[in-house]
Amino acid sequence: MTEEILIACIGNIFLGDDGFGFEVAQALAGAALPPEVSVRDFGIRGLDLAYALLCPWKVVILVDAIRRGGQPGSLSLLQPADALTAQPSIDPHNMDPARVLATARSLGKVGAEIYILGCEPRDFGDPSIDDPGSAPGDGRMGLSPPVAAAIPEAVSMIQSLVEKCVQALPQQAA
Repeated sequence: MTEEILIACIGNIFLGDDGFGFEVAQALAGAALPPEVSVRDFGIRGLDLAYALLCPWKVVILVDAIRRGGQPGSLSLLQPADALTAQPSIDPHNMDPARVLATARSLGKVGAEIYILGCEPRDFGDPSIDDPGSAPGDGRMGLSPPVAAAIPEAVSMIQSLVEKCVQALPQQAA
């Protein structure tokens, strides 16, 4: 069986809730997933992800912390046509899913069906929220409590989506 579904986890572990994708990748490492699925932590490597999107995947699920104005820890399952527009941008420190998709599409054909599992962050590593003695911009490793609490639900949502996607894949002759 070939890998046909990519779960691409993205974010910066040094910026608090931006490490959501990394933590989901860690949780998925212990989860039962079909052999058609590949889980990869891209971190902040936007160009690597843009090139990976050019591979012949059937489905790609991007996992990231995304501000949408909800409560911290709330999850959203989106499709780019519904939610994201951006210009191509090659910035090694900006892993915005919309820009990565736009960059990939400027490089070639992205044939996969794209989903984005976004988690509303509380913050992007501002330690002064929890530690008034810290300076803004110092960064922080680790997720805030509401985002950390969303990890099991995110894994469950991914497993359900993967199950539906695998059932929709054309069956290969043995």
